[in-house]
Amino acid sequence: MTNLGPSIEQLMAALRCLPGVGPKSAQRMTFHLLEHNRDGGERLAQALSHALNNVHHCQRCRILSETELCSRCSDSQRQQDQLCIVESPSDVLAIEQATHYKGLYFVLSGHLSPLDGIGPEALGIPTLIKLFDQGHIQETILATNPTVEGEATAHYISQLAHSRKIHVTRLAHGIPLGGELEYVDSGTLSHAFSGRESI
Repeated sequence: MTNLGPSIEQLMAALRCLPGVGPKSAQRMTFHLLEHNRDGGERLAQALSHALNNVHHCQRCRILSETELCSRCSDSQRQQDQLCIVESPSDVLAIEQATHYKGLYFVLSGHLSPLDGIGPEALGIPTLIKLFDQGHIQETILATNPTVEGEATAHYISQLAHSRKIHVTRLAHGIPLGGELEYVDSGTLSHAFSGRESI
């Protein structure tokens, strides 16, 4: 590779930390910022620096927040007895945009994966146990992803909740609205069939 100078190569390498950004994408972004949009680059640098210095995790639900308690946790209008457990902050936004759910959240920031060294501590399970032990939560909604790790994480949390007499529900997984059976993968179809409901 042609030596472009340490500053350019350092910027390209830094951009590659973003998900889905490979060498070519990082190169295009770098050249675009330096050749066509230096003002945008300055704004990006300032916004990134500001966010890194000011955004932390909510002490209660672990979503990204600039305050000790995020706006949802500090909102007394939300249902305090429902707790939806998700794997990432983006899952919270997806649920908020697609549903009328008005309870609280808990963000794991991942899932159990012993092979990768991700255990209960890394997912904030001690904080979750404290929430359970306060006695306010009546229903825990498990909204982890329908993967092997997501299912194992959901099972682990359901055991913690059941032992404290907390009602546990799991998001339904199955055939998407408008989907056709012949195009649905066998795992999804099996899950949908075993989870069928009365009508």
